[in-house]
Amino acid sequence: MDLEIDALGLLCPLPVLRLRKRMEPLQQGAKVLLIADDPAAIVDVPHFCNEAGHQFISMSEVDGRLEFKIQKG
Repeated sequence: MDLEIDALGLLCPLPVLRLRKRMEPLQQGAKVLLIADDPAAIVDVPHFCNEAGHQFISMSEVDGRLEFKIQKG
């Protein structure tokens, strides 16, 4: 991963807003790990990726934390 973003404790829409802001300066193809615990992120993150042209690689849950892997498009 090129960047890890901690969005634990943030509620919708803050995890996606933080993701968008932190991804802006990255080169195309950069891989990002977003860690969140807001259940709305399950819907919000893939939707953001689709709208912004990024590739949603995967989502997993580890100890109540949601981990999203994204590649900048």
